Amino acid sequence: MLVLGNDVTAAVLTMPDVIAALESSYEDLATGEGVCRPRIDLRFPAGDGRVYQWGTMEGGSARTGYAAIRMKSDLLVEAGPDGARTQEKYCVAPGRYCGLVLLLDIRSGEPVALLNDGLLQHLRVGADSALGARHAARPDSHVLGLLGSGGTARSHLEALLTVLPLERVQVYSPTRAHREAFAAEARERYGVEAVAVADGAAAHRGADLVAGCTDAVGEVVLGEHLSPGTHLTCVGGLLDRRAVERLDVWLRLGDANTPDSTPGWATSDEYVVYRARPDDPVWAGHRHGRTRRPPRGPRRVALSRVLDGTERARTDDRQITFSERGNIQGAQFHAVAALVYEKARERGLGHEIPRDLLLQDIRD
Repeated sequence: MLVLGNDVTAAVLTMPDVIAALESSYEDLATGEGVCRPRIDLRFPAGDGRVYQWGTMEGGSARTGYAAIRMKSDLLVEAGPDGARTQEKYCVAPGRYCGLVLLLDIRSGEPVALLNDGLLQHLRVGADSALGARHAARPDSHVLGLLGSGGTARSHLEALLTVLPLERVQVYSPTRAHREAFAAEARERYGVEAVAVADGAAAHRGADLVAGCTDAVGEVVLGEHLSPGTHLTCVGGLLDRRAVERLDVWLRLGDANTPDSTPGWATSDEYVVYRARPDDPVWAGHRHGRTRRPPRGPRRVALSRVLDGTERARTDDRQITFSERGNIQGAQFHAVAALVYEKARERGLGHEIPRDLLLQDIRD
């Protein structure tokens, strides 16, 4: 069994690899080859206004022969006034995180790899938004309005450059030094015109795409500043009411399977939450995780129907479009983790540990 750190993922995985792996995984879901469940979060009051969250998501594919579960252990802290409220997360101490992916071979039941999830997370989220943009943005999109300047924003820029001819990036984040550093890095790495702007509105103006990639828990995509024909994606923060009202098309990349044994458990929610001490006052101070439900106005399109040619997402250059993942995170992690594992094994990378450490001779 291989233990694979973020350094191995960085060495073997490219953004085109990730985009292709996700699209194949979504096709498996559509054809019945793949299966996944929604993310499930268990939340507990942890004292001092903090919340402990244990989150898992899982999926697999009969075609590839792999299944995986991603596991996260986080302490959550939310702070700041309305309009500028953010969420911080950590494990043990700020700056440290615990996220793991256990990959299994479904042909033998063998656990084959344990991976850090940090870089996988950034890459798969960026690739996910790129898939939405590939099918719903205008093909001639040149200007990206980027809200956020952290790791997710970096992977979004890389992914969107893979599928669209972007030439200019307008990046905003509240800390001036962060947005200016991001712009300088983008200019050097990709040769694009990248500018740090003074507020979120400036990031929107003239943008063909607007991507929310922040740790904000409030509204960051501002409808009054959107131009006709803009494509939106938002993995951090929310669309404000005006942005939602202006949407013409809502592209959903996929839906988790309905349980065979309990059809009533079907849900379109991105995740399912269980809370300890539901009356604890800490919950009033935590807005993260509130469910976003599709509005009734936009035409809703499933990626599976786009991939099989049944339907198109964008049908007019003036439409404002939006893409969202849905509740199929489990379908992402098994696909990308399997790719990292196979490439690492071919190149002799990672730390090998005896698989017997995870096996036993007592039947459960």
